[in-house]
Amino acid sequence: MVGERGFEPPTPWSRTRCSTRLSHSPNLFGWSSQRGFLAVPAHRKLFLTISEKRPFSEREAILSDAAKFDFSGVHVLDGGMATELERRGCDISGPLWSAHVLDSTPEIIRQVHLDYLRAGADCISTVSYQVSAQGYSELGRPAEDAAKALRESARIAEAARAEYARESARPVMLAASLGPYGAALHNGAEFHGMYDIGFAELVEFHAQRLKVVAETVVDLVALETIPSLEEAWAILEALGRYPVLRGWMSFVCRDAEHVVHGEPLAECAALAGRSEQVVAVGVNCTQPDYIAELIGRAKAATEKPVIVYPNSGEAWDAEHRRWCGTTSATEYGEQAAGWFAAGAQAVGGCCRTTPEHISTVRAAWQAQETSQRAEAAAAMRQ
Repeated sequence: MVGERGFEPPTPWSRTRCSTRLSHSPNLFGWSSQRGFLAVPAHRKLFLTISEKRPFSEREAILSDAAKFDFSGVHVLDGGMATELERRGCDISGPLWSAHVLDSTPEIIRQVHLDYLRAGADCISTVSYQVSAQGYSELGRPAEDAAKALRESARIAEAARAEYARESARPVMLAASLGPYGAALHNGAEFHGMYDIGFAELVEFHAQRLKVVAETVVDLVALETIPSLEEAWAILEALGRYPVLRGWMSFVCRDAEHVVHGEPLAECAALAGRSEQVVAVGVNCTQPDYIAELIGRAKAATEKPVIVYPNSGEAWDAEHRRWCGTTSATEYGEQAAGWFAAGAQAVGGCCRTTPEHISTVRAAWQAQETSQRAEAAAAMRQ
């Protein structure tokens, strides 16, 4: 498993301030081996239901009913953004990673969005994975610059969607990409989840960005590359402050059973699935060979739709700082067909995937849809 920045998770899975506080506590919740939680601590119930006492604006009142948010039409996600920008000549080597391109050449971002839409993506994600006040402060820039970057990333994605609407009437969703706390450290910490930070601070980190996203035009939030059960807790508590928001939660896994911090994906998926604001649960930035089994584990833990967007299959050579191996868009499409068959509602790509990969994913989805319609028609004739 390796992420777009090319960092491999260190071992063993040791504990730090954050990782010992909750995710390894035996009394955190009661777990049923059959399905879900038996009990949830009172101080953790904030995100499980939307408070009826909160004064909603008109928009919040409309979106507060989770049943009115329809994610069912999303079957193809976009592919890698940072590595695609790098492939097109952009410099993403700084601490803000792909967000640097927001300052330098935003037009290229719009073009990448358009290329993914033309390849068949039903949802595109903003160039904001690594945007945070903390990251901008390292460059001597104020927190407002981070907020502006979040808003600008949404504006660019919306401009691409508007341009594509002149070519096709196919509905498209916009997702604000928000990475975990480890991404802001730009040292590969998102691929082990061992942070030297308190839980309350972790909640505030995520809440700062969600507050800005709640004021943009995006349809939902892509809460992605989550490395641990505990960070999922923190994200859900932060998300609960903004009932207007809906989003998916996607975890990064080290094998076919566990997230990179060590907890079973089934526990993480069950936790995420309990939130009314979470519309789908998934896996991203993970090796393709693990995906089919991970889909099964997620589906056994939650009734929410399952989405997957793994890496291309290439591996990162940290010593020589280069990608190794080969990737075939055709082979990726064949694997995507298997992921759809395993029960994934939506499939996309993460590191090193391109619009060509997403085109093959679209073809896999269309082939499955055609087959299902033919089977349904045959059943009705009998």
